[in-house]
Amino acid sequence: MLEQPPPALCLLRLSNSAAVSAEHTFAARCSWRGSTGEGYESYCREHSASASPADASLALSASDAFLGRADHLNPEQLVVMAAASCQLLSFLAVAARARIDVLAYHDEAAGFMPERERPVRLKRIVLRPRILVAAGPPEDRVRRLVEVAHRECYVANSLTTIIEVEPHIDFLAEDPTTPGSS
Repeated sequence: MLEQPPPALCLLRLSNSAAVSAEHTFAARCSWRGSTGEGYESYCREHSASASPADASLALSASDAFLGRADHLNPEQLVVMAAASCQLLSFLAVAARARIDVLAYHDEAAGFMPERERPVRLKRIVLRPRILVAAGPPEDRVRRLVEVAHRECYVANSLTTIIEVEPHIDFLAEDPTTPGSS
């Protein structure tokens, strides 16, 4: 009987600064039941997806543009969400390493899929993170970190779709009542 690999293996850092890398494995399960016997117009597009060891399961469907349910997530939305989530996590990591105090991050991402171009695909994803940073660093430094995060984003590096990042950066003003503030 073959043993299944663990869901994710970590990079091991050795005391002599040598690193042993492993391949990370991410598994997902999709399940559907029904019948396509009545043709394209009639079958149910609802299905579920999960990824062990997480407990959550998602109720999915095709987009309503493809006869699915608008009140369910669809695969195209999941791709856009994955790109947005990966950018968020990558940015938080690079900001933390740079000792930049990020206080909030909110993204209104969008994916664009022109139906007339073949093959039909998500052609472009635009991420529009709104980032709140504690007072201190110059905006151009934060913008450079957004670019570094984009280059390090695993999902963006995995897709052939163009992913654009258009950040909006806000800084929390220093409290003028705090001693030492100008």
